[in-house]
Amino acid sequence: MSSSSQEEKGYGGELKNNDIAYDEHLRDNDVVAKVSTREAQHHAQLTEEELVIQKKLRRKIDTLIMPLVITVYLMNYIDRNNYAAARLQGLEKDLNLKGDQYQLGLSILFVGYVLMQVPSNLLLNVSGRPSWYIGFFVIAWGLVSLLTSQVKTAGDIIACRFILGLVEAPFFAGILFYLSKWYTKGELNLRMSIFYAGSLLSGAFGSLIAAGILHGLAGKQGLSAWQWLYIIEGSITMAIGVVIVFVLPDFPHTWKLLSPEMKHVANRRMAIDAADTDIDEAGGMSQIRGMKLAFTDPKTYVLAIMYHGTTGAAGFQNFFPTLTKTLGFDSTISLVLVAPPYIFMVIWSLCHGIASDKVGNRFWFFLYPIPLTIIGALLFMFVDGFGGRYFSLFLLVFVFATNGTIYAWIANAIPRPPAKRAAALAFVNSIGNAASIWTPFTYNATDAPHYVTPMGINIALLGAAGIGACVLRWLLVRDNARLERMANMDATLTEKDLAHLRKTAETEGIDISAARQLQKSYRYMI
Repeated sequence: MSSSSQEEKGYGGELKNNDIAYDEHLRDNDVVAKVSTREAQHHAQLTEEELVIQKKLRRKIDTLIMPLVITVYLMNYIDRNNYAAARLQGLEKDLNLKGDQYQLGLSILFVGYVLMQVPSNLLLNVSGRPSWYIGFFVIAWGLVSLLTSQVKTAGDIIACRFILGLVEAPFFAGILFYLSKWYTKGELNLRMSIFYAGSLLSGAFGSLIAAGILHGLAGKQGLSAWQWLYIIEGSITMAIGVVIVFVLPDFPHTWKLLSPEMKHVANRRMAIDAADTDIDEAGGMSQIRGMKLAFTDPKTYVLAIMYHGTTGAAGFQNFFPTLTKTLGFDSTISLVLVAPPYIFMVIWSLCHGIASDKVGNRFWFFLYPIPLTIIGALLFMFVDGFGGRYFSLFLLVFVFATNGTIYAWIANAIPRPPAKRAAALAFVNSIGNAASIWTPFTYNATDAPHYVTPMGINIALLGAAGIGACVLRWLLVRDNARLERMANMDATLTEKDLAHLRKTAETEGIDISAARQLQKSYRYMI
């Protein structure tokens, strides 16, 4: 046995035989101060006074940040998906799109989107100014959307869609990372569900807005209805981007509207929740290290597969007006029929998020929507009557209930350091959205009205996502068992364990004993 192993065993023996020796050893390794075990336990939880401050802090965060990010996400999905509504408003005919050119326009957006994900999130973490970074790109994608109204050919619209993907990419994964800096793991699923409600609302209101424009603005000022759609929605997005730049707070410790007490509690509660400090080391190397940590963690790849499966299965949203058109109504009514399933899912997903946070479970809340969505796909494939086919659309949208859960699960399963979390969020989101590069080509007009091939592919993708959830659950159970060992005072601590504890203690301004107490308090949510 190596000398280092003997030393580790010897140190473990001291723990087993003499708790006092363990406590003295920790005291000898204090970085900032010497505290008792009782004081160490105190550091692992908020005091009663801090809990009161936390309640006020959370209310303040909820009333400013959540409405802003939901509004932006609403416009994000409207600007991205107005392409499907424009199809019913004459875009294909005006631009003379042939063959797979419409599908290529759908797909190409996500090529740019995927390419920008990881580098964008790393830049966001380095920049330290999410308000400026996100706000700039919101203005940029609004401008691209507005200028899309002036395209004349298939090449023009495909180029605009690619650029739109590039400038939209920083928003979504960036917001997931941003929210994970403000909310604890027990608060995230509800907030993620509320956040994701923005996209569901866009599905409802985007189609209603499109129906109104089709009915009232077609031909005005010599412009087609689809051109007005891009002009109006792009202009609104740009205005919202300006608001984001000047109103969205960056991080708790830089938000001027927070009192010093609130800033202290905001940072402490996140450190306690992650069982570690939530601040990266200075310099760009920490971002590269964070990326390496993310790419060597198997949970990153399992989450990516899960998200690819659910995103691919949700690809019908890009053809939703086309699907409702198979019910036998004109373009305006077909757009209106898109809204009810989305409105239903907004309400359901919020209740879903509340229940998931209250129960403290992610696995079952990710899993149960899968069979419901599969039933919806089967009904659409084989039922002919209006009632059954329209009901199938209400079941298909259950796939969206998984999204708030998986967003929260990503932040919970890969909690620290922030650079790792940022890279993992971006990677998972990019791999997930890569499904939107190829799934549009599965929806061919020759498959109408039942679209058996794409619905069958959706079922297979949902099966893969369900298997991934089972694998992730196994990994987290295993990791929690390891954390349980760390919490055991009789367990052996390696030099690597102690080095990690010293770094946490130095950053937090506490001693080794308190730092270990923080480690003991963390468990992955399953």
